[in-house]
Amino acid sequence: MNFQQGLSGLNATSKSLEVIGNNIANAGTYGAKASRAEFADMYANSLGSAGSAGIGVRLQTVAQQFSQGSLNATSNAMDVAINGEGFFQLKSGTGETLYSRNGQFKVDSEGFIVNDQSQRLQGYGADQQGVIQTGVRTDLQFPAGGLPPRATDGVTIALNFDSRSEVTMPAPPTGVTYAINLDDATTYNNATSVRSYDAKGQPVDVAFYFQKSATDTWNVYAAVGSKVLETSSEAKPIIQGLKFDLAGLNPKDSNGDPLGSITLPDIPASDVNAAITGIKFDMSHVTQYGATFSVSDATQTGNAPGQLSSMTIEADGVINARYTNGMNRMAGQLELASFQNAQGLRPVGGNAWVNTPQAGEPVSGIPGSGTLGVLQSQALEESNIDMTGELVNMITAQRLYQANAQTIKTQDQVMQTLVSLR
Repeated sequence: MNFQQGLSGLNATSKSLEVIGNNIANAGTYGAKASRAEFADMYANSLGSAGSAGIGVRLQTVAQQFSQGSLNATSNAMDVAINGEGFFQLKSGTGETLYSRNGQFKVDSEGFIVNDQSQRLQGYGADQQGVIQTGVRTDLQFPAGGLPPRATDGVTIALNFDSRSEVTMPAPPTGVTYAINLDDATTYNNATSVRSYDAKGQPVDVAFYFQKSATDTWNVYAAVGSKVLETSSEAKPIIQGLKFDLAGLNPKDSNGDPLGSITLPDIPASDVNAAITGIKFDMSHVTQYGATFSVSDATQTGNAPGQLSSMTIEADGVINARYTNGMNRMAGQLELASFQNAQGLRPVGGNAWVNTPQAGEPVSGIPGSGTLGVLQSQALEESNIDMTGELVNMITAQRLYQANAQTIKTQDQVMQTLVSLR
């Protein structure tokens, strides 16, 4: 008699119980994926054995199931989940690339984004101006030392002049070509201001005054406090004779040239700020419609110093760093990887896998591109393990184990019967 079938069945069922037990143990592990024991029957290789009984069963493979797990919202800004295909790429201390679905990340003492095993998250870095260096994969790291101050060198205002406004340019004094009185609102039509910064990050508010001088024609002045910025003793406009066409578009200067950037007069130093020079003033985004004066956008290029206060991870993997001065700056972008055959990846523990020839070469890209999933900030992907199904599988495996043990017992009884024959 052959005990092979029953013995192989016991071994196979024991392996199945191991896989089930491991699934149940990792049901609460973020990013964990269920495994399934897959078996194959065995036959002896002999000629003329058609119709013969097999010799048992063997474990073919333990197949991983990479279906999507549920997303669980958290309050940690460093938690991130992948909704769709793809893996986070991590660099170990030995330089090996690992792949994971567990998005529990932290920032270490050097500013690197790491997991609990101190493996560094991979992606694209950003330069000092916050420009993503796409295509250059590196260890993602937050900028150290906060955000330095930057002097303003450009101002842009998008606005609409009211074409129905009355002419407010007063008759200039003798010997003066242009005139405006900042203390007399009847000498100009509208005003707005933009906060600029000197080289130390100290704020200076620059006010802009708009004075209608004729039909479809305006003068623009700039002032700091009660002082009109000027290159002479006259209160001279920084833009003279700004003229629009009949549709209220295509503003041109007094020479008939399209309005572009001009350089403001120097902002002088004071007791509270250093001098600011070379500010380019762009008013090309202006219109003159029959509507109330309005400013839709006013921006400038400078900033005060600031320290990192928080960060967010966008759906496309861009990491936005927020500073105490109100500035936002891109600090990097996560890169995901996908595989032709994800089941070919080899698990190495710590919620990570390594590549094998069976998985194929990784295809990398930013989240949301190609077949890669998008990211969900302040969320984690739960395991895809179905506890109810695993418990049912456990009962089934237990019954199979008992049945295989029974075949061995039966064959043993048959052997005893044969031995007892006289």
